[in-house]
Amino acid sequence: MSFSPIPRHSFRKLTDIPPEYLRKLGIRFLMLDLDNTVAAYSESLPSDSVARWTALVKDCGIMLYIVSNSVRVGRVEAFAEALRIDYIKGASKPSPKVVSRTIRESGFEPGESALIGDQIYTDTLAANRAGAISIIVRPRRFTNPFLALRYALEAPFRIMCRNRLGARG
Repeated sequence: MSFSPIPRHSFRKLTDIPPEYLRKLGIRFLMLDLDNTVAAYSESLPSDSVARWTALVKDCGIMLYIVSNSVRVGRVEAFAEALRIDYIKGASKPSPKVVSRTIRESGFEPGESALIGDQIYTDTLAANRAGAISIIVRPRRFTNPFLALRYALEAPFRIMCRNRLGARG
């Protein structure tokens, strides 16, 4: 397991990731971060484009699962129910424990599992440390200066990602 903060793949946004591309990578189990990956903090339900994308991913035979650090009452559950997928909240990323356990309990191997998130220091580190494929996307919305600063501090690691498909701009 790697402690590397460098993601394996990078895309501009979640819905830019072709489900067929995920299948070609051998991904059968796909974990999604919620806040600022699937939806902006201000959104209470998934957008139509996210709902369509998740349906396409499922049609490719890939199992989806929300793995969120959020402990906000009802938020993670509402998204999981709307998308008809399982979830875990309070994941404590960048610790790989919950990610590893979720992979194991779902019956998949780390090499056929991936985690998509918007943060290098939580999502990418958790995926890499658990042996899963790490995929980074840009945050959906910068709601405060702290998020913009964090994104600036992550920029070198995002640039070092060798597979930056649709990551420009």
